[in-house]
Amino acid sequence: MNTASSLLRRSPLARALGASLFAASALVAALPAHAEEKFIYMTNWFAEAEHGGFYQAIATGIYKKYGLDVTVKMGGPQVNILQIMAAGQADCVMGLSDLQMIQTRESGVPVVTVAAYFQKDPQVLIAHEDVKGFEDMKTKTILIGSGARLGYWPWLKAKYGLTDEQTRPYTFNVQPFVADKNLVQQGYVTSEPYAIQKAGIKANAFLFGDFGFPAYATTVSCMDKTVKDRKAAVAAFVKASAEGWKSYMADPAPGNALIKKDNPAMTDDQLAYSVAKMKETGLVSGGDAAKLGIGIMTEARLKASYDFLVTSKLIDPAKVELSKTYTTEFIKDVKVLP
Repeated sequence: MNTASSLLRRSPLARALGASLFAASALVAALPAHAEEKFIYMTNWFAEAEHGGFYQAIATGIYKKYGLDVTVKMGGPQVNILQIMAAGQADCVMGLSDLQMIQTRESGVPVVTVAAYFQKDPQVLIAHEDVKGFEDMKTKTILIGSGARLGYWPWLKAKYGLTDEQTRPYTFNVQPFVADKNLVQQGYVTSEPYAIQKAGIKANAFLFGDFGFPAYATTVSCMDKTVKDRKAAVAAFVKASAEGWKSYMADPAPGNALIKKDNPAMTDDQLAYSVAKMKETGLVSGGDAAKLGIGIMTEARLKASYDFLVTSKLIDPAKVELSKTYTTEFIKDVKVLP
């Protein structure tokens, strides 16, 4: 007879205690090993500093701290990230702006924005050094992408009197601008000005957000079903990402290492330029984020975006309610201050 059997025979108390211990042991053995919950976030372009906070949260273990195993998937020029999310291959995606997500909702895709890590849209118009403001662009040829006509272009036309007749297609190549002083082109404040500077051209970049353009950017946008069924995971992702952005802006090295791994074409100089511009322009830390926390969205700003789309006839308010396009429940109390 073994020792355990002898003990269990000695008294009712010993027998009860032994039974409890054996039951507990069996329960522990049956439990699976702890694992972080998988979560896929898809960006809107190849890996770059504009995605740094998400990569930083992976590199520094912030997502793991919140119980998530996060994969950041790159988008690109021929990648329909919304289609991929709708097919269940990504949990949330990075919207170019809240404007884009409102329009997507109107088109019938049940997408909702839960955070916006850029307080300003990084879109700019870039002009040669003789141009001192949007008013000086009325005699220039302006290169814009097709998406601009569903975003900032109606705003520029209404506010500064620019016209469709001035525009030509932008091919995502700065060489035409470098060669022609009469051209103005679109870009990101963190990107194209660097390429133009490297080409030896002096230019001025005008950031729409500094002149009243209402859009947020670098959103976390998810399907309604994800927000409903994976509420805890979405909340953890939003909070951890805010911490990731704070960490990235303080010391981007860990995140940059992962960015370069995903996108080997990215250079240290470009990354450094982009981070410096994000700091200079307050993309992450400016606006309401300074007091309410990184990633914050306010109802006033979201309404301004919605009203702009209605006024510009870019959406039909009968087809999409503002309240359906966003929720602040996940970001409003996070308050990760810059």
